Amino acid sequence: MIVSGTVVTDSSTIIEEGAVVVGGSEITAVGDAKALREQYPDHREKRYDIVMPGMVGGHIHSVQSLGRGISEDRELLDWLFDYILPMEATLTADEMETAARLGYLELIETGTTTAIDHLSVAHAERAFEAAGKMGIRGLLGKVLMDQRSPEGLLEPTADALGETERLIKEYHGSFDDRIRYAVTPRFAVSCTEECLRGSRDLADRYEGVRIHTHASENQGEIETVKTDTGMRNIHWLDEVGLTGDDVVLAHCVWTDDSERELLAETGTHVTHCPSSNMKLASGIAPVVDYLDRGINVALGNDGPPSNNTLDPFTEMKQASALQKVDTLDPTVTPAPLIFEMATYNGAQAAGFDRLGKLREGWRADIIGLSTDTTRATPLYDELSHLVFSARGEDVEFTMVDGEVLMADGEVQVVDAAGIRQHAHEVAESLDLEAARERAQEVKP
Repeated sequence: MIVSGTVVTDSSTIIEEGAVVVGGSEITAVGDAKALREQYPDHREKRYDIVMPGMVGGHIHSVQSLGRGISEDRELLDWLFDYILPMEATLTADEMETAARLGYLELIETGTTTAIDHLSVAHAERAFEAAGKMGIRGLLGKVLMDQRSPEGLLEPTADALGETERLIKEYHGSFDDRIRYAVTPRFAVSCTEECLRGSRDLADRYEGVRIHTHASENQGEIETVKTDTGMRNIHWLDEVGLTGDDVVLAHCVWTDDSERELLAETGTHVTHCPSSNMKLASGIAPVVDYLDRGINVALGNDGPPSNNTLDPFTEMKQASALQKVDTLDPTVTPAPLIFEMATYNGAQAAGFDRLGKLREGWRADIIGLSTDTTRATPLYDELSHLVFSARGEDVEFTMVDGEVLMADGEVQVVDAAGIRQHAHEVAESLDLEAARERAQEVKP
């Protein structure tokens, strides 16, 4: 297949009349469209206004999709323990699969081809299967929670780690290596020292398995960890082995200088979730400082209840604007840098090589966008448009590993309308009030 248009190969190279040739799961060639048509005359062609690498969601919660809108205008720990965890706890296996499929559908429709996905405690295999069958590339993990957790999510430590190992053996490297595993303790507040150290042990035992958790999102969280351990959050995570180049820490809003130095020294990846951090009033992550220290920073949407969308283009705009207003410097986080955070930096955090740029021999994860909108008129600068003007609804083409998941705005791999309708019916059937009542006794 040839995918042609204005090709944005990465943040530094734009080919005005360009094309990407795909053979199997890889990119065969990138260059001038006319020349490539002549070189590959038997390839069918799809043309879009802008062609670019697929976006990487550096931290999402697909299975929270059924909770979009259930908890608004609340502080993080109230939001989490009063609404979100009770919802997760009440979901059956079928409902969890419905939630995951809804989340992955939104990714396909809005141009995210790879997701670092923080699932839930139970029924994680349903999300693994859904992601694999729908064609998403992902770093997924069952959540570990062995303290301060509501009924339905609290697990004995040995059981949680044992189930994690079973899932690693079954799904790590599955679906032609599109699906990989991340050991996923929820956060230090809900995990004992044994659980956190066990997470590191599992990641070390299996090649390519990574670790994904929340860290320093909220000041209340930090105070709880300090009361428990006598240490600030990042220092505690380092103490139990949860830093390093195989670790992705979501949020990292409230870190001091020593913690930032530690993140840089250990090569730990940080995922910035600007929309969620603003909506929950968690704070502004020191992204400029992280980048200046050489810390790899990816972008993530977080979950639909805290965003309320999985649109990656929203995160690019918010990420850039938030740092400019925080530093009072309009020159920071320019469009090319933000574009890299949403693509290549995310791929680095997820641990996939040859991903996040359009290059010969790299993985064929490609999206195509329309610029037939008032928002794109006039269009002087493609990168500026993608970061500040484009939206997920502009995406018309999504390809992962050379497989077309959406073409001309129509999802090819599932019945999109059917998924939405079923999710609506399941959401209406949930008894969330009863779930909230059961959860109150464990709130920190």
